[in-house]
Amino acid sequence: MFQTMIKIVVGFVFILSVAACTPTVKVAVPDEPITINLNVKVEHEIRVKIDKDLDELMTKDSDLF
Repeated sequence: MFQTMIKIVVGFVFILSVAACTPTVKVAVPDEPITINLNVKVEHEIRVKIDKDLDELMTKDSDLF
């Protein structure tokens, strides 16, 4: 009888210790708004414009090289 009671208490303590270690997941709204940096797109447009200007220069003065 005493051994059964000890097994029940040990099992109860084990279940409580396992339940205490379970991870919790919280979904929260961020405090600051999400910002997206679009500098790459702007740099790409500048490079395209420069490349077009260089192409026009090379066609006008084809004897440069």
